[in-house]
Amino acid sequence: MAAIVAAVAGPHALNGEGWRQAGELGLALLLSAAVGLEREIRQKNAGLRTHTLVGVGAALFMLISKYGFTDVLQPRLVVLDPSRVAAQIVTGVGFLGAGLIFVRRDSVRGLTTAASIWVTAAIGSAAGAGLPVLAVLATGIYFVVALAFPVLVRRLPRSATAVSAMRVRYPDGRGILRDLIAETTSRGFAIDDIATEPAAPSGHGTDHAGPRMVHVTLHVHGRQPVTELAAALSELPDVDAVLATDANAIDE
Repeated sequence: MAAIVAAVAGPHALNGEGWRQAGELGLALLLSAAVGLEREIRQKNAGLRTHTLVGVGAALFMLISKYGFTDVLQPRLVVLDPSRVAAQIVTGVGFLGAGLIFVRRDSVRGLTTAASIWVTAAIGSAAGAGLPVLAVLATGIYFVVALAFPVLVRRLPRSATAVSAMRVRYPDGRGILRDLIAETTSRGFAIDDIATEPAAPSGHGTDHAGPRMVHVTLHVHGRQPVTELAAALSELPDVDAVLATDANAIDE
């Protein structure tokens, strides 16, 4: 019982455990959960649970590094460097983030989610290191980057070499692909790649399965806004749906 009382008595208690350390761990929990909630709402692979655990784990490692060895420290005999744990956190989280990045054809996905994991670990480390102002500030910066920057990026002038992916759904066997190619090139876009795959039929009734549908993906680049091309393609006869995304820098 005496050990338990001493453990929660304050920062100078046994092994440095106390309410201050519990508060730092709780701050890491709140801030990393806030980042994870934004990822969860966007339905990313790494969401609320992953980011929360990464932030809390990083904070706990920092607290262990700072206070977990006070019972074995001896002046001029046993000396520890708490900064070594921070360096190991960076390396370990790097491997975790690398597992979220994958390449499909000429597009790279998962970079933003991997970066958010890395930043969450830094936020947790700052909270565990007793730097609450920096932890809160870094969390605020994350939300500015995640929420405000996409709006800014959409207003920037596009490069003529930036590749966008146009995914179009239409019924097969009606020669619509020729119309898609003609409309795309007439608007000044160059087509780098075309890929087709079967899609589910559009009919939902029990007696009529509907026509056989096809998904075609066009990788295009040009100086005009790709949203205008998507709107034009969606107005073509028999085109069921059009989705335009940046093939190289999708908001992961």
